[in-house]
Amino acid sequence: MKGHLIRTLVVAAALGVSQPALSQVQTARVTGGAVEGVVKDGVASFKGIPFAAPPLGELRWKAPQPVKPWTGVKKADSFAPGCMQDTSMAAKMGMPTDISEDCLYLNVWTAAKRRDEKRPVMVWIYGGAFAGGMTSAPLYDGTRFARRGVVLVSVAYRVGPFGFLALADLSKESGRGSGTYGLQDQIAGLRWVRDNIAQFGGDPSRVTIFGESAGGISVSMLAASPAAKGLFHRAISESGGSFAPPKIANEAGQNVLSLRMAEVMGQSLLNRFGVEDLESARKVTADQILKAAGGMGLFWPVADGDVLPGDQYELYQAGKFNDTPILIGTNSDEGAMFVRPGVTPAAFERQIRTGYGPAADAILAAYPHATDAEASKSAKDIFRESAFAWHTWAWATLEAQKGKGKAFVYYFDHRTPLSPDGASHGAEIAYVFGNLGGFGGAPTEADVALSDLMSACWINFATKGDPNGPGLPSWPVFTPGEQRVMVFDGTPGARALPNQDKLKALDGYYAWRREEARKRR
Repeated sequence: MKGHLIRTLVVAAALGVSQPALSQVQTARVTGGAVEGVVKDGVASFKGIPFAAPPLGELRWKAPQPVKPWTGVKKADSFAPGCMQDTSMAAKMGMPTDISEDCLYLNVWTAAKRRDEKRPVMVWIYGGAFAGGMTSAPLYDGTRFARRGVVLVSVAYRVGPFGFLALADLSKESGRGSGTYGLQDQIAGLRWVRDNIAQFGGDPSRVTIFGESAGGISVSMLAASPAAKGLFHRAISESGGSFAPPKIANEAGQNVLSLRMAEVMGQSLLNRFGVEDLESARKVTADQILKAAGGMGLFWPVADGDVLPGDQYELYQAGKFNDTPILIGTNSDEGAMFVRPGVTPAAFERQIRTGYGPAADAILAAYPHATDAEASKSAKDIFRESAFAWHTWAWATLEAQKGKGKAFVYYFDHRTPLSPDGASHGAEIAYVFGNLGGFGGAPTEADVALSDLMSACWINFATKGDPNGPGLPSWPVFTPGEQRVMVFDGTPGARALPNQDKLKALDGYYAWRREEARKRR
């Protein structure tokens, strides 16, 4: 007891004297103990703050558990390892490659001078096909957001088989399904933000979640998850959304697995280890699991009936979602990263007729494919729509019809010498964060101007639920009857939503898929 009292007095002293001396929020008492960040040029960064217990041993494939308390003041001066994943892509991009199962940590950037400033909070969720990604990527540095008045938080979550493995035994063990551990990590991170962000000058009643690709899809899922209710107040999704029915076979344009299908797939992974029960599986090394799991994108969040109750489109139709303002959009050439060139007209038609059922004729009519050039472009475009743009359009439409929150939609079409055909997947992130350069080379004046505009819109939205502000081009609210979006290109401004004919053709396909799913129930 005496030792505990002494430690408490030491921590209290550290927290009490350092802030006034530095005129900066540099220390904080958070769930688990005290942390000390690093101040540079007026911004304090806190890296590697634990928000849950390490998911090791018996905690593998379980919901995140309460963080383990520590004594003294923890130095929060370096990123924690990324969650277990194949690091080959990260290495190619010059990103950190340090990984571990012990990875449930978050980071905070703040320029607050006092704890009572109530600055808007933005919580970043990284992408990576639910198979990779990490908070330590330089692209996600929150310094510039902090300088512009935001408290920026980035949250790690388990990916691949560690985050999204489903098994009948795991479902039985939890009593609530399985295969959503990564999403539960995100929710645990949001609970940490609710309970602790005021220590960093943040306002827990103004929390915006935002992410790109799998991170944007995660934002969409959190918007439909009862477990995330009340933990955020605005939502931004960059190239995200998940409004297709759960997958039960190999349906085109559907990625979220039904629980039954995910459990079968999970069991096949266990069979590769040669283990017969869950206890043995939790003793297999993390490297063995990673090797057996194989390539990208095999494990996605599962429609477990709990964290993800079911088809998001139907949940929205029934008014069962977390209703907040949304800012969502896609890029003009998303498919370039995923579709190999050289698609022929015959190959494109075969792809559509094989995967899209009775909607194939309408889709083929909407996607020109008479020549090799047209077929290659249409192959990229239908990937853009089926993976990202239709989900964004459906989300905005449903929010406008069923919700009270306003929907703002964008289309990022900034072209550079490296991307003359349009903006590729993820190209907007550097502009949003203000972290220009990198593989794109030195930024031009146009790059900086566009970044300043987009950052201002994102911060305005996080501040008041509306991206509009003095000196900015007017961004209209999206409505089904007035489908106008903000186009970010050489001359940013509001215009009609591009590709409406393609989106409507795909809408007929997904309506058919939903009807087929209802018949099987």
